[in-house]
Order: sequence, then structure tokens, then C-alpha cells
Amino acid sequence: MITSVDIALRLSLATLLGGLIGLEREFHGRPAGFRTNTLVCLGSTLVMLVSAYAFANTPGWSYDPARIASQVVSGIGFLGAGSIIREGPSIKGLTTAASLWVVAGIGLAVGSGFLFAAIFATFLAILALTVLDKAERKLLSTKHSMLSIEIHDRPGMLGFLSSVLGTHNVDIRNVTISQREGGTALLDFHVLVPPNTDTIALLDQLTEHESVCRADFHY
Repeated sequence: MITSVDIALRLSLATLLGGLIGLEREFHGRPAGFRTNTLVCLGSTLVMLVSAYAFANTPGWSYDPARIASQVVSGIGFLGAGSIIREGPSIKGLTTAASLWVVAGIGLAVGSGFLFAAIFATFLAILALTVLDKAERKLLSTKHSMLSIEIHDRPGMLGFLSSVLGTHNVDIRNVTISQREGGTALLDFHVLVPPNTDTIALLDQLTEHESVCRADFHY
């Protein structure tokens, strides 16, 4: 039977490990930050402790320690879904949702006594959130962006805009056209922008045309 000291140590360790990952998320201004990750790890550890030990010595009970704990994995999906935000062509919050899922797993590991696995997983999670983030920015720096251009609806304008974007090596993935009042049209381009693109020069070249009212990027 687990002792009160062991319970206190495991809950404290879960608070520490969840807090470490939460600090990284808080530093980057994510919606699920320090307190959220701490509570997720603490809560999942408590659930694991209850599942594994609370009914272990109950006469006549046949229990499965993994039954309650398995609900944490599915239940954490609802919390993670709340941190995912769609902004135009891009989706933000997937990393935060994944970190919550990992934190829940760390808590379950602490509660079940797999302390080395929990500590090492915390180290790897922080490594992935920091070092791999910097590597990703260097190696995969092409940006998915939304370019909104309002124009006076004239023949050949779409071809002109496509030509200007092509000269700056901007790859057009999709375009949505909506008519507006006053004879203007709003074109929303889903584009891939290379890291060395001078976006200011690109916008200046677009707006130099007399039929272009405005142009701006939304990252």
C-alpha cells in the first residue's frame, strides 16, 4: 500500500514537472500557460493515484487501474481543443494542445510510480518546445500568410497581381474573391512567403497600381 509520504512526494513532483513545461508556454504567451499545465499534471497524477491505490484493498472488488486513468487521455482532448484557434489559413494552438496531452501523460506516469519516465519525458518536452522551435524557425521559415488586396474591379487585375507576386517568388496557394460596394473587390490570397522576401517592397509595388486601394499581410 502506498504511504502518505509517497502520495505527497508524487503530487509535489507532478506540480514541479507540470510547472516547468507551463513556464515555457507562459513565456511564449500561450493560452494554456503555467497554472494550466501545473493543474493538468497535478490532476492527472491524482487520478492515477486514485485509480491505482484507492480501491486496491477493498474486499470483493475487482478493479482495473487503467480504467479511470484512460479517461484522462480522452478527456484532456476537450481542454486541448479549447487552445486551438483558426486564424485565416493558419491554425494556432496545436503545440499547446499537444503539450497539455504530454503533461497529462507525465502526471499519469508520476501517479503510477514511473518517476524516471516522467522526469525524462519532461526534459524531452521542454527540449522539443525550445530547441526544436528555434530549429524549426531556421529550417522551415517559409510563412503561410494571408494577403488581402482591395482593388477597383478592372479587367486583367488578377493577372497583374499574380505577376507581381511571382516576381517576388511568392507562391499562391488559393485565392478568394468577394465583391464589395462601390465597384471594388476584395481578394484574399493564401500564399507562401519565402524568408528573404521584402514584404514592404512587395506591398509598395502592389499599391503603386492605380486600381489597388490597399494591400496588407495577415500572418
